[in-house]
Amino acid sequence: MSSEAETTPAPSPRSWDTRCCVVGGGPAGMMLGYLLARAGVEVTVLEKHADFFRDFRGDTIHPATTEVLAELGLLDEFLRLPHTEVPELRLGIDGRTFGLVDFRHLRTRCKFMAFMPQWDFLNFLATQAKQYPSFRLEMSTEATGLLRHGGQVTGVRARTAQGDVEIRADLTVACDGRFSRIRQLTDLPVREFAMPIDVLWFRVPRSEDAPPTLGYLGGGQIVIAIDRGDYWQCGTIIEKGTLTQVQAAGLAVFRDRVAHAAPFLAAGLAALTGWDQVRLLSVRSNRLRRWYQPGLLCIGDAAHAMSPAGAAGVNYAIADAVATANHLAARLRTGTVVVADLQRLQRRREPAIRGAQALQRRQTRQLARLAQSNPPIQLLRLISHTPPVKRLLGRIVGLGFGREHIHSPNHTHHR
Repeated sequence: MSSEAETTPAPSPRSWDTRCCVVGGGPAGMMLGYLLARAGVEVTVLEKHADFFRDFRGDTIHPATTEVLAELGLLDEFLRLPHTEVPELRLGIDGRTFGLVDFRHLRTRCKFMAFMPQWDFLNFLATQAKQYPSFRLEMSTEATGLLRHGGQVTGVRARTAQGDVEIRADLTVACDGRFSRIRQLTDLPVREFAMPIDVLWFRVPRSEDAPPTLGYLGGGQIVIAIDRGDYWQCGTIIEKGTLTQVQAAGLAVFRDRVAHAAPFLAAGLAALTGWDQVRLLSVRSNRLRRWYQPGLLCIGDAAHAMSPAGAAGVNYAIADAVATANHLAARLRTGTVVVADLQRLQRRREPAIRGAQALQRRQTRQLARLAQSNPPIQLLRLISHTPPVKRLLGRIVGLGFGREHIHSPNHTHHR
């Protein structure tokens, strides 16, 4: 005789309905959620973590992105958050400093690159989005599968603390990063580009001031140091796949090489006592050949993982979100998004991404060479003494390729 437990069917998962389900609460996902809600589209953003606090993420807000915030009327409030303004990117080499990238002559409201912890930026976007009644943010909610009907993606299955849920949507947008779970669940073809470097990230307590220089080079080591107030967030470049060799040489050797490139870090490096304090970023660069399926769109790193060279990933993700809202908000309000709409969006954004990734591949190869050979002092000195070149580099880095402006409407009122 069967027991009651054996004969009672398992409960069906809960279900929600929304016009657009955005998977991933990173820069692309939060900006898209905000813009769609602002345009009157019912949108649900899923973030698998309980908060946005994760270190060693992209923290650079370029002038192109602050210009988007200005167009939205959010710039003044954004600039009241703690941040560091860098009007010129400099490289320090053996005690000498070379100014290479100048943002001060851009025709933008912010003539600087802003450094802000990504969790602060994401919390800022979430706060703005929550003022719109059509916005829903579900934290601790991890997408685990896709819902399909007749060849069309119709939403996602997700895991929450309260159990599984099915979220039905007219359009699902994957914004869940370079290791996108949603992308893995599709057969979308991807093209990978070989990267010669990886990056090691770590924190160093701040014991003294340093010149406003982002990068330091010495002893065959490139070091990036971002001012976090009471500590430096640091990154250093290693040859791809050599973490085991770096660790085998010992932590003392690693600290010495970092201190050689950036002597002001020497005292604080004593706090680096174990390899568990060092995080590996495996540098990847790839691009989907097709960013969509019926009912599904990938943007940001889910569509095109960016190298950290030029620190542009956040800003291209934001531009993707702006373009998506511009092109699809009206269609989403009426539930009439079709594959042709997704095709047009990819055609608009892909040339900019192709150009940015080609530039990043060249930059990454140059970084790898710098870390293995003597730096080209004469070339750096020439650039630093040639203002037009520095301004051109400032435009390329600060504005990027394929800038996007806000054209999506503001159809709803704050609560």
